[in-house]
Amino acid sequence: MTLSHDLAGTGPRTVVLLHSGVCDRRMWDGQFQALADAGYRVVRCDLRGFGETPVDAPHVHADDVRDLLDALGVDRAVLVGSSFGGEVALDFAVRHPGRTAALALLCAAAPVEHEASAGLRAFFEQEDALLEAGDVEAATALNVDLWCGPEAGPEARALVHAMQRRAFELQLAAPDEHGAQPSGVTQDDLKGVTVPAVVVTGAHDVPDFRVLGEKTAALLPDARRVDLDWAGHLPPLERPEETLALLTGFLSGLSAPAAAAR
Repeated sequence: MTLSHDLAGTGPRTVVLLHSGVCDRRMWDGQFQALADAGYRVVRCDLRGFGETPVDAPHVHADDVRDLLDALGVDRAVLVGSSFGGEVALDFAVRHPGRTAALALLCAAAPVEHEASAGLRAFFEQEDALLEAGDVEAATALNVDLWCGPEAGPEARALVHAMQRRAFELQLAAPDEHGAQPSGVTQDDLKGVTVPAVVVTGAHDVPDFRVLGEKTAALLPDARRVDLDWAGHLPPLERPEETLALLTGFLSGLSAPAAAAR
């Protein structure tokens, strides 16, 4: 199955936008076309169990991304990942060497050793209890309240609500045997990911993700750390234009791809 996706632009460099675990590809509305207009070939997709991509078989998210790029004829791409999408990007970089040109990781999860804080454990326990009770609406609202930072306005919060509700609908309807499989990537593997990377954290994010950002930046050999004093967990939705400027600045600093690469 090919992931549901959008494609825009005709530039020599391909940029792949990977959404967070409470969103789908709609979270990139503020950056998708603008990046294409800036001269990049841009792909945004719904990972399996999000948006318009159902859960129809056991899967590894990073391999689904590889299959999408194969279908599009893309050999090498810059991966931009938000939260869960950042971990998928890192998994991809390890599992499919040579196919990642650079990484932009926004408040990203990562395959690093980390013990969840008491606050984050309590959140997941509450979410599980609500879902087990069949109260999907309350579980959705719980996620919106945690993951939307102070700069997220009513429209952004409404969009996160719609995207998270859709993800719950898809994932709760899927049989257990069709779930995501472990990537097998470890934190030691990240030391071998030598492509340029920017690791972005938000001052108002859940503290666990700030710690994950610090650990990820320390492990990646060519990483630059950026801390946004205004950001919560979802910078692309909280301040779309500033996030776009951050991404275009990072992309413009990369060396030009070979003429034959896409």
